[in-house]
Amino acid sequence: MIAIIDYGSGNVRSAQKAFERLGYEAVLTSEARRIEDADGVVLPGVGSFGDCYRGLESRRLVEAIKGVIASGRPFLGICIGLQLLLDGSEETPDIDGLGIIPGAVRRFEATPERKVPHMGWNQLRIVEAACPLLKDVPQGSFCYFVHSYYAVPDECDVVAATCEYGVEFPAVLWRDSLFATQFHPEKSQKIGLRILRNFARLAAG
Repeated sequence: MIAIIDYGSGNVRSAQKAFERLGYEAVLTSEARRIEDADGVVLPGVGSFGDCYRGLESRRLVEAIKGVIASGRPFLGICIGLQLLLDGSEETPDIDGLGIIPGAVRRFEATPERKVPHMGWNQLRIVEAACPLLKDVPQGSFCYFVHSYYAVPDECDVVAATCEYGVEFPAVLWRDSLFATQFHPEKSQKIGLRILRNFARLAAG
């Protein structure tokens, strides 16, 4: 069973539907025990860094998330769910992140030619083809992004794929059984479903 963490953010239902379309059981939950018992866990996110973190904290889910990641069970962060894994964000400097991946979250610089948020389809540059989440995902695949901030991890060895939007930024983070995508796989059509299937298979063992 895949647990999709429901902490008051939008878009959690679309992730659940995507897994169900692939034939995998996925449940929305805000219960720490169900998250801790799941075969795989997904942390989606739409909205601000601070609101999302406060949503986790108010439901007492921070330690459950850290416990799942420490256990080695597959964990997938999506969009803000990726950013929350880092130490903090320029969006809400007074609120710490989960601190799982050392680093910070920065805002894109807007220019006359480049609007913020970064919204729409953009290409992946895969730098770690061995990443299990990216199995059978071709180099240069297009995925769907909606975000104003991007991760800047302290160490580049956690970056499995990047994307370009004025700066090159991490599109996929990977460490052991911890994965995170800045794009929305549930909105990325066939490539996104392939990525979610890869995650579901890892969770199924």
